[in-house]
Amino acid sequence: MGLEQAVSVVAGIGFRRGTTADEIVALLRRALETAAAEGLLALATAADRADEPACRAAARAFGLVPVGVAPEALAAVDARVPTRSARIERLRGLGSLAEAAALAAAGDGARLILPRIASAGATCALARPAP
Repeated sequence: MGLEQAVSVVAGIGFRRGTTADEIVALLRRALETAAAEGLLALATAADRADEPACRAAARAFGLVPVGVAPEALAAVDARVPTRSARIERLRGLGSLAEAAALAAAGDGARLILPRIASAGATCALARPAP
């Protein structure tokens, strides 16, 4: 049984208003460590949240600019999202914003390597782009 090679990934995040950049960064670091990922290719969230100061600051901590994913692109991958949050389904019509954002931003053939994990005010999921 061999070890899976470390890879760079796309992170999808969801967060409540008032969540700090520090909380988002800590959650991203925990996700990367859990998945043994070596780095972030992109940080994605819903298009209407990508310009939030906490999101921009968290992305900057990794040398990135947030990627805003359009509602249509999120909806297009929702069938592949394993987590179903009643709150997010009610607000956005998706099972998990973090998982959908990661999959949509990682492109066709992407797969989740870390389903949604959560902190008090944020969620994060990681997707690996297709080879």
